[in-house]
Order: sequence, then structure tokens, then C-alpha cells
Amino acid sequence: MRHRVGGFKLGRDTEHRKAMWRNMAISLLTHGQITTTVPKAKSLKPFVEKLITLAKKGDLASRRRVIQQIGNPIMVKFDEDPDVSRNKYGELVDGPKLVKRLFDVIGPQFADRDGGYTRIVRLGKHRIGDAGDLCVIQLVGDESGPQVSGQYSRRRDKANKRMEFAAKIRKGTKAPEAATAVTEAPEAPAQEAPEKTEE
Repeated sequence: MRHRVGGFKLGRDTEHRKAMWRNMAISLLTHGQITTTVPKAKSLKPFVEKLITLAKKGDLASRRRVIQQIGNPIMVKFDEDPDVSRNKYGELVDGPKLVKRLFDVIGPQFADRDGGYTRIVRLGKHRIGDAGDLCVIQLVGDESGPQVSGQYSRRRDKANKRMEFAAKIRKGTKAPEAATAVTEAPEAPAQEAPEKTEE
């Protein structure tokens, strides 16, 4: 019997589950929101909120505990990030650190809030492979989300390129036709009555 055993197993052993929380927390704190399944989001929520509570304290012991939980990785928002430096093999060498952002930006942002730093929004969509319910987990205060607030998004870039290409095609084909139709309409000659011939 499973009495008094809390938490989500998520079909993983302990080490795999902790690694998953660590990776998802890093993505959430870097980008502001992530899309995942509902059980994973519910299990991630207390993990992230404890990290933010430690960041609100702001002392050295709290910083060391956060580093123990998630490490201190370099934040990379997209592949061509100008703030990140790489060596000749493409490996990350230096860049903005996640723990610094957590303690300098995210912690003070929630200074007047006692808990409830994240929200889960169900998307009403299902994952194609296993029909898992999808949701967005985001930091409170980032309601617009990275896709809407103007941050980098490959999907947004592709959509913009498609729109520009479609606009070029529309201008190239429809504009001359419309112009010729407008110019030809007033110049149309009037029909003349047929001439009568005498026999």
C-alpha cells in the first residue's frame, strides 16, 4: 500500500526525476515559460518555488543551496546569442549565469509575494504521440510570454518570412492586374451602330 507517500513518480527513478526537474527549472527560469504535460508541471511547481524562495533570501547559504540543486549553467536563449562566447569547438565558455539572474532579477521581482510564483495554464491540446494533456507553466508576471513579448522565436521568424513572401507575391501579381483594369475601364470605346447599306 502507498499510504503517506507523496509526490509524482512520473515513470522515472529518483535520479532521472531529479535531472528532469533540474533541466525543466533551468528552462523555466531562463525563458519565463515552458510547455509540458500537466503531471510534469505539477511536480515541477514546488521545486521551482522553493528555488525562488531561496533567491528572495539572497544570502550566501541560499545561493549555495540553489547551486547544489540546479548548478550554475550559462543561459542560452537561442543559438546565436551575442552574450555567449564559445571556443573553436562550439562549446560554451562564458555568458550570463542563471543563478545570478535568479538572485538579481527573479528574486526581487517576487519580494512582496508570499508563494505562488508560478501558474499552470492548460492548453486544451494533446500531444500527438501519447495524447498527454499539454499545459504552459510560467512565472507570474510574465503573462504575455516570450512568444508574444517580442523575444526571439524561430516559429515567429518563420511566420514573418511567410507573411513577407505572401505579400510580395500579392503585390507582384494582383497589383498590375488591378492597375490595368482601372486604366482600361474609362478608355473603352462606345459601341457604334452598324451602318446600313442601300441595295
